Amino acid sequence: MKLDILAFGAHPDDVELSAAGTLLHYAAQGKAIGAVDLTEGELGTRGSVASRYQEAEAASQLLGLKVRSNLRMPDGFFEHNQANLLRIIEQIRLHRPEIVMANALSDRHPDHGRAGRLVAEACFLAGLRKINTEHNGTAQEPHRPRMVLHYIQDFQLEPSVVFDVTPFVNQKLACVKAYKTQFFDPNSKEPNTPISGELFFDFLKGRMQEMGRPAGLDYAEGFVINRRFAVKDLFDLI
Repeated sequence: MKLDILAFGAHPDDVELSAAGTLLHYAAQGKAIGAVDLTEGELGTRGSVASRYQEAEAASQLLGLKVRSNLRMPDGFFEHNQANLLRIIEQIRLHRPEIVMANALSDRHPDHGRAGRLVAEACFLAGLRKINTEHNGTAQEPHRPRMVLHYIQDFQLEPSVVFDVTPFVNQKLACVKAYKTQFFDPNSKEPNTPISGELFFDFLKGRMQEMGRPAGLDYAEGFVINRRFAVKDLFDLI
């Protein structure tokens, strides 16, 4: 399926935590949105692989995703190598997105930065004709997305651009809460983690407020772009 936006995450729930508001906006406009999780999140302290798949499906329905797949790379141990680049290139060429979203290039979890670099490099390589990939036995044509956006995660990074998500804050939180084993549950008997406390949702809202305030927005999501970008009309920046 041809997609307008393809969002990659190192783990199920990465995309929802940092980019769900933006994706909800474009899904509401009728854009075709999809997601690819690199790992099954099998090293996560809470929940299981089976529950992660169930939760990812519930979140996908709330996000309005057209497709979602999981590349089943080893959580915590996937490498920046040719084999993994080719697997990501295959997804890019399969869905031919205009925009790709990827993990932050630097973050508390080492998987995030490694995933962000993998996806960014794969987006460039996917446009090279002499790199051959196949999907279900059919040779793929090259395709390079027009833009790669790295969403901001745990570390506070300076965004290149922020996007107004004020109308979608509650829907975003519902998407995050679809991962019910990972976040606050007063009845859970599983160990506490940095994201399982009740105040974590206040952090998410505070992060969006922090991103939005300098731009005069109530809530925003921030993205880092590793290239210069241009506009044809300065009034588009107002």
